Formats: sequence, structure tokens, C-alpha cells
Amino acid sequence: MERVLKTAPMGKKGKSLYEGILDGFPISIGYIPISITFGMIAVQEGLHLWQAIAMSVLVFAGASQFMAINMLTIGVGAFEIIFATFILNLRHFILSVSMMNQWKHLSKKSKAFFSFGLTDETYSVFSMKRKQREQDKYYIGGLIGMSYISWILGTVIGGIFSNFISPLVSVGMSITLYAMFIGLLVPEMKKSWKVTLIALSSILLSIFFNFYIGLSSGWSIILSTLMGSSLGILLYKEEKSVEKEVSI
Repeated sequence: MERVLKTAPMGKKGKSLYEGILDGFPISIGYIPISITFGMIAVQEGLHLWQAIAMSVLVFAGASQFMAINMLTIGVGAFEIIFATFILNLRHFILSVSMMNQWKHLSKKSKAFFSFGLTDETYSVFSMKRKQREQDKYYIGGLIGMSYISWILGTVIGGIFSNFISPLVSVGMSITLYAMFIGLLVPEMKKSWKVTLIALSSILLSIFFNFYIGLSSGWSIILSTLMGSSLGILLYKEEKSVEKEVSI
């Protein structure tokens, strides 16, 4: 591909698009196995293929999609699923706001579309590349488009082949998502006792609400997430106030 880039004359727009696609390629490699797993599980749990694809097209949020399927299979109501998804994806509001300074040169339509396509992984790439290059809409579109298409493609493949693969295999594959979360969480827990306290508190609260209070899984997740987040705000707010006092 590098030879093509050198030999074939490319305009600034084409080069930006190419670089965006290139930077989005590693994300796609990670997305496809997980989205294949999602497509398989969604169809095996009773969704039509078009419903699984529509979820990936309209939601485009891996953790929320897996959570929604899990909540649907245990009989959780629509309101609880929507509210839990809202809470789980609230961080994307913060990610989008933080990108607005970088994207202030873009139109409102472009900002709205790119904010929809912003994920934890694409945000990381944008943050790392911030000082290296100007991020025009072609570069942003290439990176987000690559990630988005690979997620949908994986869902289609998983949904089509779901009937040929044992549910036990798809359940085993779904562990990769949890493994990814654990892989992200454990290093942070090692670095900070506060992260450890927040994570363990959220887990224990979820168990308490579900098994001892008797709340549904959906409300247990919502309440434990809200309370864990509130604990995090208090802990880090206290840390910032101490830092200010030291600096004064």
C-alpha cells in the first residue's frame, strides 16, 4: 500500500482518508472477532439477523450491545435496558465534549456524525495523533469509517454463521469481551487503590442488590454503576482539593 501511495499521485483529501483508514486498521482487527461473537450470540438468543445488524448500525457500542442481549435473555424490561445503556455510555458524552476543541473547524453535521462514531479506541488514536497531524474530516472519516464498517461486517458474519456454530463455542468466544475489560481494568487497579476500591464496591453492590435485596439484574447494574461512579467522583474530587492545597 505504501508503494501505491508513493507512485500514484494523491491529493490532500485522498492522503488524509488513506491515513485515517490505515490508523483505523488495528482497531478493526480487534473489533471483528468481538462483533462476530456478538452476531452469533444475538441470533442464537432469538434475534433475527436484521435486528442484530440494526443494533450494530444504530448503537455501535460493543459493551452495551452485549449487555442488552444478556438483559433481554433474562427478561429485563425495555426501560431498564435503555437506562442501563445510557448510564454505561455516559462516558461518550465526556469523550465527545473533549474532542470538540479539536474539531472546532468542522461543521455541526460532521461533528454530530463523528461523535456518534467515537469509541474508546478511536478516541485513544485521536488523542495520540493530536500533536502529529491536522485532523481534517477525511482523516477522521477514514478512521471512524474503518472501525464502524468492521463492526457491522463482523456482526453480519457472526449472524450468518450462528446456525453452523455450537452455542457453547459462541459463549466461549464471548469471554473475549470480558477478558478485554479485565485486561483494561486490572492494570489500572494495580496503579491505584482508588480504582480497586471503586471496582470492588461496584461488584459487591451489584451482588447485594441482586441477591439480597431481590432487585432485577437490570436495576442492580444501574444502581451499582451509579453508586460506584459517585464514589469515584468523591474520591477524585478529594484528591484534587488536596493537590490545590499543596500548590497554595
